Amino acid sequence: MTEQHQHYFTADPNAVSDPRVLTVELPDLTLKLTTDAGVFSPKQLDPGTRVLLENAPAPTADGDLLDVGCGYGPIALTLAKRYPGRRITGVDVNTRSLELARANAKAAGVDTITCLLPDEVPADARFAAIYSNPPIRIGKQALHELLLHWLGRLQPDGVAYLVVQKNLGSDSLAKWLTEQGHATERIATDKGYRVLATRPKP
Repeated sequence: MTEQHQHYFTADPNAVSDPRVLTVELPDLTLKLTTDAGVFSPKQLDPGTRVLLENAPAPTADGDLLDVGCGYGPIALTLAKRYPGRRITGVDVNTRSLELARANAKAAGVDTITCLLPDEVPADARFAAIYSNPPIRIGKQALHELLLHWLGRLQPDGVAYLVVQKNLGSDSLAKWLTEQGHATERIATDKGYRVLATRPKP
C-alpha cells in the first residue's frame, strides 16, 4: 500500500505538509483547489472523481446534498457551483482534508458547504442525494458498513451516485447493495469506472 493510501483515510495524517494548488477543468466550470500531502489524490483530480462529476445527473429530489469522503472538496464545491440553492455537507475522517475543504470553499466564496467529521453530522439529517467516490481501499467490511450507514440517511425519494473502478469490484458492489435492499443500477461507464445509482430501501 502506498503512503498516500496509508494516510488519506487516517484521522490525523502525519505526512509532511506539502501544499499545492490544482486547477480543475470540468466541462461547465473551473475550480482552483489547494491540496496537501496526506489527503486523497493530492497531485491531480482523481480520475474516478472526474468520471463522477462528468456523468452523475442533477439531484431529482428537493433537499440537501451529501459528499461522503469529501477530501479537499472537489465534489462538494462542484455541487455548490452547479446547484447554488442547495446546502451541501461534506464528511471525511481526515482532519487535514476537512481543513482544506473548508478553506477551498471560503476561497471560492461559497457559504453553502459544511465540512464535518462523520460523528458530527446531526442524527436527524436526511439528504436528497449523495455523491461519492467511496474509499474502496479501507477494506470490504468497512466499506460496506460505511455505505449502509450513509445510504440510511437518504430521503425516501433520494438517490446516491457512487463511482467505483471496475477492476476494484464495482459490479460485485452493485449486486451486494441490491441484495441489501438498495436497488442499484449502472448509469455510466467511462475510463474503467462505473457510476452507480443506488436507492434507499423501500
